[in-house]
Amino acid sequence: MSSASDDGRDRDTEGRARNARPRDGLGRPLPYGTDGVERQPEGVVRAPEDTVTEAQALLAAGKPFHAHEVFEDAWKSGPDEERGLWRGLAQLAVGLTHAARGNVTGGARLLRRGAGAVEEWSAESGVARPYGLAPAELGGWARELADVVERDQAAVDAVVWAPRLRGGDA
Repeated sequence: MSSASDDGRDRDTEGRARNARPRDGLGRPLPYGTDGVERQPEGVVRAPEDTVTEAQALLAAGKPFHAHEVFEDAWKSGPDEERGLWRGLAQLAVGLTHAARGNVTGGARLLRRGAGAVEEWSAESGVARPYGLAPAELGGWARELADVVERDQAAVDAVVWAPRLRGGDA
């Protein structure tokens, strides 16, 4: 719940600045009074498997911005040794968000950065399939999408390009 404060800014119940404008499925602000997509609650602590399952459902529904928020919760609340994994997954989701919005440069850059992060985390940790995730396949998916976005110079369909976080076995 947000409300306007004395300075005219939307604030949450703790007084933090929080834009109350409705958002579309890609996280873009819509005019006040417009029906938007329900936001992901912030700061939710989930089991890692639940994080992957919820993020996958959001990605499949064409809501990569919302999936990024789920990964961000894991990144902020999880153990320090897993931060690189969750941050990389959040970058992949944001990269898809930007690619779907038509931001070619930002989308491609974030997709490649996220691919490198999840692959590096997997290599350094020695965990090939953390929580059933498929880091190598995700890296390949992200680089392919980055190449497509740069080649076509156009927005992509977030549903069509949604990754399978657990790879072909999911």
